[in-house]
Amino acid sequence: MPALQWSEDFVLDLAPMDTTHQEFVELLATVEDASDGALMHAWQHLVEHTDDHFSREDRWMVDTRFSSSNCHTMQHKIVLQVMQQGLERGRDGDLAMVRQMAKELAVWFPQHAQAMDAALAAHLHRVGYDPVTGAIHTPQALPLDAIHGCAGDSCSDAQAPAETVTAIA
Repeated sequence: MPALQWSEDFVLDLAPMDTTHQEFVELLATVEDASDGALMHAWQHLVEHTDDHFSREDRWMVDTRFSSSNCHTMQHKIVLQVMQQGLERGRDGDLAMVRQMAKELAVWFPQHAQAMDAALAAHLHRVGYDPVTGAIHTPQALPLDAIHGCAGDSCSDAQAPAETVTAIA
């Protein structure tokens, strides 16, 4: 049984984000269940999906004045970089490293989704952002300046705890 399974607790009421998150969880399970011979193909697919996933969320943040220096975007960059290093190490034969990274991602993802992504989803709802078209239906709700920093009210209405990715870094 995979360490992480899809749960309604992850639903953020933003269909494109929810779909991508469910796909991430399923791809991570595929990595966990993969034989040694299939592991690197499954990991590569997860890395590609994650790159697309993070790029999309990062674009939403820029479109709605979440700054690229925001902690959410920085966490995306760090996690993706670590995953890409895992790809290199796995190709060099270190499958144990890839399997450990998959375990760490299963711990990291729920915290990220329920804090940072939940704050982003709430922000996107507040400004009436359509993630499919990029249209902003409530532009008067956009922040005057780009949102910077981590946690507290500088990232969201709620005081979400700052997260780290040291477990997988």
